[in-house]
Amino acid sequence: MPFFGLDCARKKEREVERKIRANDREYNSSFKYATNSIKTSKYNPFTFLPLNLFEQFQRIANAYFLFLLILQVIPAISSLSWFTTVVPLVLVLSVTAAKDAIDDIVSTHVTNCVVCGRRTFFSLFNNRLISEKWMNVQVGDIIMLENNQFVTADLFLLSSSEPLNLVYIETAELDGETNLKVKQALTVTGDMGDNLEALAAFNGEVCCEPPNNRLDRFTGTLTFDSQKYSLDNERVLLRGCTLRNTDWCFGLVLFAGPETKLMQNCGKSTFKRTSIDRLMNVLVLFIFGLLALMCIILAVGNGIWENHAGSKFNAFLPREENTVFSAFLTFWSYIIILNTVVPISLYVSMEVIRLGNSYYINWDRTMYHARTDTPAEARTTTLNEELGQIKYIFSDKTGTLTQNIMTFNKCSINGKSYGDVIDHYSGQSLEITEEMTPVDFSFNRLADPKFLFYDHSLVQGVKLELPDVHAFFRLLALCHTVMAEEKREGDLVYQAQSPDEGALVTAARNFGFVFRSRSPETVTIEEMGIQRSYEMLAILDFNNVRKRMSVIVRNPEGKLSLYCKGADTIIYERLHPSCSEVMKVTTEHLNEFAGEGLRTLVLAYKDLDEEYFSEWKQRHHESSVALEDREEKLEKLYEEIEKDMMLIGATAIEDKLQDGVAQTIEQLAKAEIKIWVLTGDKQETAENIGYSCNLLREEMNDVFIVAANSPEEVRQGLRDARLKMCPDTEQDKFLIPEIILGNTPKVVQDENVNGEYGLVINGHSLAFALESNMELEFLRTACMCKTVICCRVTPLQKAQVVELVKKYKKAVTLAIGDGANDVSMIKAAHIGVGISGQEGMQAVLSSDFSFAQFRFLQRLLLVHGRWSYLRMCKFLRYFFYKNFTFTFVHFWYAFFCGFSAQTVYDEGFITLYNLVYTALPVLGMSLFDQDVNAGWSLEYPQLYVPGQLSQYFSKRAFMMCALHSWYSSLVLFFVPYAAIYDTARDDGKDGADYQSFALITQTCLTVTVCVQLGLDLSSWTVVNHLFVWGSLGMFFILTFTMYTDGLFRLRPSSFAFIGTARNCLNQPNVWLTVALTAILCVLPVVAYRFFYSQISPTINDKVRYKVCQTKEPAPRPRRTRLTRRSTRRSGYAFSHAHGYGDLVTSGRFLRRHALTPSTGLIPTGRSPGFKPTGRSAGYSPVGREQNPKQKVEPTSLQMFRAVKDCSF
Repeated sequence: MPFFGLDCARKKEREVERKIRANDREYNSSFKYATNSIKTSKYNPFTFLPLNLFEQFQRIANAYFLFLLILQVIPAISSLSWFTTVVPLVLVLSVTAAKDAIDDIVSTHVTNCVVCGRRTFFSLFNNRLISEKWMNVQVGDIIMLENNQFVTADLFLLSSSEPLNLVYIETAELDGETNLKVKQALTVTGDMGDNLEALAAFNGEVCCEPPNNRLDRFTGTLTFDSQKYSLDNERVLLRGCTLRNTDWCFGLVLFAGPETKLMQNCGKSTFKRTSIDRLMNVLVLFIFGLLALMCIILAVGNGIWENHAGSKFNAFLPREENTVFSAFLTFWSYIIILNTVVPISLYVSMEVIRLGNSYYINWDRTMYHARTDTPAEARTTTLNEELGQIKYIFSDKTGTLTQNIMTFNKCSINGKSYGDVIDHYSGQSLEITEEMTPVDFSFNRLADPKFLFYDHSLVQGVKLELPDVHAFFRLLALCHTVMAEEKREGDLVYQAQSPDEGALVTAARNFGFVFRSRSPETVTIEEMGIQRSYEMLAILDFNNVRKRMSVIVRNPEGKLSLYCKGADTIIYERLHPSCSEVMKVTTEHLNEFAGEGLRTLVLAYKDLDEEYFSEWKQRHHESSVALEDREEKLEKLYEEIEKDMMLIGATAIEDKLQDGVAQTIEQLAKAEIKIWVLTGDKQETAENIGYSCNLLREEMNDVFIVAANSPEEVRQGLRDARLKMCPDTEQDKFLIPEIILGNTPKVVQDENVNGEYGLVINGHSLAFALESNMELEFLRTACMCKTVICCRVTPLQKAQVVELVKKYKKAVTLAIGDGANDVSMIKAAHIGVGISGQEGMQAVLSSDFSFAQFRFLQRLLLVHGRWSYLRMCKFLRYFFYKNFTFTFVHFWYAFFCGFSAQTVYDEGFITLYNLVYTALPVLGMSLFDQDVNAGWSLEYPQLYVPGQLSQYFSKRAFMMCALHSWYSSLVLFFVPYAAIYDTARDDGKDGADYQSFALITQTCLTVTVCVQLGLDLSSWTVVNHLFVWGSLGMFFILTFTMYTDGLFRLRPSSFAFIGTARNCLNQPNVWLTVALTAILCVLPVVAYRFFYSQISPTINDKVRYKVCQTKEPAPRPRRTRLTRRSTRRSGYAFSHAHGYGDLVTSGRFLRRHALTPSTGLIPTGRSPGFKPTGRSAGYSPVGREQNPKQKVEPTSLQMFRAVKDCSF
């Protein structure tokens, strides 16, 4: 049984097949199947302490201090008390543990409330339905779902409220597609309907496949009443789907919790660490080596000193007879004395800095989305600086880049363009804004009030009954595969396999040509208030080769017509020669539409002869039942009849991007960030979005399409693309070894390419490309491209692509998505970002950062990420500098104190140096410093590039810091030493005593590190002034306080420097020494920075110089309107599956007839199926309101419900 989120039962053997008996928990529990409770926490009360300590001691510095603590309890070695190490170590571990516990508790609480606790369902128990929480679902239970509810677990569909036991589901969280899919129950179970007694008595046994991550297949059998029934993917509802347009359904739980296909695709949660953390482990090892080297040198020095001069000091320093043993003890003594070379406060300070920078993200009002009341949130506080080093972004498409909304924007009818608003005085088109008055559709009682269109001339053409305009909208109302549902009079809901078709049919609806219903033989539309029924004689369905669809109808007057819509290149080849003039004008309009990133279709028609059609229909029937070459024969017939058509016009649909997506992608590209789109959508749709948001551009040298069916073809396609980009590439010289802690992983180096290229690869080809023998070929080709789009990919493939880049590229990755199908990718990347969109909260709950809109990503990276990384790097460089300098002075002093492990500083100064004197200034710099403000950071995305190259903190930067510290320590020791050597104070007493030297060295060190910090600061704030000057003041206040007579009388052994400050700091030569020391220490830094900025200025230097020259504190944010000059047009705007037209005409899946509509021109209530955005209302399958829980009398339309024979 699960206990505190863990399964304490013995791990069962690998499952070969699953056996389930309905309504029999006792039988099913014997197999120990997983429950629906999902563990989202990292810890529980029993594992928290060992697991958290294990994670913390992965930091080598923590393990080092534990070792140091053990040394300090040995009296012969330690010259410092044990509590000087144990107290800070316990403090560090406790603070970090408390932060980790709070993060885990908060995250788990939110997840449990959203996923397991608050969501309820109805479970069948003792012949009645009871309300239960998701976590209580068990395999074998029968549960009921209602409209718009998420599917609780993987279910075998038993029955539904719809005719023929159909259910409509949306699978956006599984495959990214928002169009509806349909499932159908077996007749034997569907007959039970909502009869609770029959459902409770159902004792069928299911034998099926074990848990797996295949979303597109399911195999199993149902045994019931001594009969066996085959089960496939059409009978299964997967967790993560949403029930749509179905009042209720019953299902049998097959897989629950972590065994569901969704969770099998989610991947494992990993402990994420930043690249700086990983570098720190390497540097700490180096520091340990440096520490050991210094201690060995000093131990050898002690042995030599003991042999040559030790006997002269027996009265003051008891001599160890065994010099080797004395050197051995000295080695460990100096290990303790010089331990500040790895300061324990470093990691605590890093956690504080990360926490502060996380709050900046949470408090950023410019990343707050008012419409959804969603602020940005840093869900982890340990990865902030990683945001400043991102090289690859892996993005979902649906809901991340797009809004899942299609809008009808423009059209061309008989050579005239509609959709632009023209200024009557200048004749120029105006930019459409919300202040403009949209077209008034009040003349149409069935119009969707959310549909917005601003060109009044088009509706005037409809009202004036212009033949071409009427023919245009009549075609849109007839040539489609949309289903209409009308539960209340005038309240239409369109169920479209493709949102594109929904947008076109909605446009026709508003302009007076309302699609009302269909049957297998007829399509009923309402033309300007008059109902007309067209006989549907044939649907010439869409496929990827035809790139068009046609319908053949007979109007009420008996006239035969063929209506066709499709890609312009395809339709143009089949037009009558008399259309040449109109075609030229329409082509110009299409170029304009494509230049704005719109998806275009061309519309055409043809009047048919009755005798010819009868003969053609007979041949069509013969071909459709042919056993050989059926597809080829049908294609020839389609080609025969779809020719000499007359051009009507063209449509322009916008696949509505989220606000600012194109601008964000443009900014990120300037920052040398590569964006890969990983989507479950079709290739055509993915390409269109790529062009819309400027990921793919006409200016690119080439866009490679890899859509092969065999490994050899995929390999050849990738190799051909690579050779075209870089013909001189060598096969085996693109890998470079990188040695890290003894490992030698392969790293794929970046290759220079002349020009810009794009790569589009589908999921089938990607499966071959990700195999071990081809993954490097794929990665090498993909990394040479500016943009990569992977379409039709599964959630697991998304994670595999991310892992591939992580494995072979020395780069930081970020994955962003909004659905459950993105969870595995988000978990796999170095940084996971969740968008709280229309696809639920699963992505947000698994993410490290979250917000509401993709456009906020540029501020997260270019502002917060860059600042966090820059601040952390400055902090580390300064922290190592001040502590190395502090420690190296001990090293030089050892040569003047007989290598006796005596400290050069007062014990009080050693205790307070990192805690009081230098803690706040460096924290102030790490929390408030800005090289340039947010406005300039966004104005110059190139400022982000140094972070990708790790220029601010690396092994080289660390070595430079160590050399600077070595130089500074020499100055700090020898300048004061020379200044007070053989000198006297003003009162004539000797000024060269140990205590005076210690105080002068302490003062010089404190002032020097504060001056160095002032040089490192890019901007002085009130807080920085307060911390720097306050820390200097605190040093002098505490120094004078600790060196007073009163404290000496209280504890003579702890405050032995009585009167030293008063007697020493009143000497002018001491202050001259302090000034000279500080100047000499920082002089090389000032000189280096000055000459480097003059000879080879960095991008930071250039931008900061420009900021100083300009009068404005920051550039005003600009909203540029991107213009595209493109001749590319969508080959076909639809994304529905091939074969859907056959299902429509078959009659197997059609719903009931519509209510008999009454005519009239009074507007009625709005349809819940659409949302207005921008220029026109968009068709969005996910935007439906919940159906009211009331019984509705069956309408005649519901007699014939249509469903697609599909799989996801």
